[in-house]
Amino acid sequence: MRLWKVGLALTASFAAAVLIASSVFYGLYSLLGVKEIGSTAKLNAKTLFDLVKLSFGVVAGAGALVALVVAYRRQRVDEVGAHREATKLHSERFSQAVDKLGSDSPAVRLGGVHALAGLADDAPTQDLRQTCIDVLCAYLRLPFSPDPGDLPDTFPDGTSPSEERRDTHQDKKDRYRALREVRHTILRLIGDHYRIPKGTHRSWQGYNLDLTKVVIDGDLSFSSATFSDGDVSFFGVTFSGGDVDFSSATFSDGIVDFRGARFSGGDVDFSGARFSGGGVPFSGVTFSGGDVRFSGARFSGGDVRFSGARFSGGDVDFSGARFSGGDVSFSGARFSGGDVPFSRATFSGGDVDFSNTEFSGGNVDFSRAEFSGGTVDFRDACGPAPHALLAAVGTPAPAEVNLPSSWLLPSP
Repeated sequence: MRLWKVGLALTASFAAAVLIASSVFYGLYSLLGVKEIGSTAKLNAKTLFDLVKLSFGVVAGAGALVALVVAYRRQRVDEVGAHREATKLHSERFSQAVDKLGSDSPAVRLGGVHALAGLADDAPTQDLRQTCIDVLCAYLRLPFSPDPGDLPDTFPDGTSPSEERRDTHQDKKDRYRALREVRHTILRLIGDHYRIPKGTHRSWQGYNLDLTKVVIDGDLSFSSATFSDGDVSFFGVTFSGGDVDFSSATFSDGIVDFRGARFSGGDVDFSGARFSGGGVPFSGVTFSGGDVRFSGARFSGGDVRFSGARFSGGDVDFSGARFSGGDVSFSGARFSGGDVPFSRATFSGGDVDFSNTEFSGGNVDFSRAEFSGGTVDFRDACGPAPHALLAAVGTPAPAEVNLPSSWLLPSP
């Protein structure tokens, strides 16, 4: 609490009051156009009574000003005290929730997850809310025991597992499933809070989210979420199962980092997403399984990079995408497997960079794509031209589309 000393506060208040009163008086005096003030030699009873009333009014005004300053200070002290009590209560609840997260019981851990999410919603300051979010993310980053799998009916030596060993193995499998449910609950809560409009109660938009190298093997929904501030890191994340939904999401500011992520299972949906600002790097991403959809996405601003990405399996769908602004880079990417359709995509603005891209396999399809503006650069790309690209570009190629000379030579 930063309050001036009471003497200094009263002096400043009196000075401000005198200055304001003088300014008002001078303003009225000027507006009335008074040329001079008449004087009389007599001091009658009425004038004396008016002077007495004026004196008492000045004293009363000074007292009211002192009371106002004191009341303000008391209110500030009460507010700080209430804030201190709220912070103390939050800290106590926070400690209890963190203790639950460290419990050996998955059910108790689950309760700790919901307690931390509730604490984040009710946090008295933004810093305390960010702390709760950081703890939930840190839990996801902790190493966890892998799925023990199914116990075979017989071992290679021909023996069968004992009943005691079967029970022990089943306990491990049940515990794995229970702890996996705790992780999936955190992912669900994060997605729910990031879909709530910024500025409303329970919204986590604008806060930092660090999921670096987390294994996401369950469903995660950021559908219709808006990433307008803060840093969200999916750096090195492995999407190995479940569906991850970014459909209709808006990336307008901040940084959402997918560098080094691996999409090896499940469906990841960016269809209808809008990239209009900030940075969304997919550099070094590996698409080796599952379906990743960017169909109908709009790239109208910001910096979206697929530099060095590997498309070696699964389907990555850019059909119907609109590139109308900003920078989108596939520089150094490798298309060696799977289907990557750009059919019906529209290139009408911004810079789309396919330089040094390798087309060595898979099906990269530009059927009915439209090139009407911006710059699309395929310089130094290697491998055969993607399917239907030359037909979509037209002959001769427009100046804004740079193609390797080998693609323009007639077929032997």
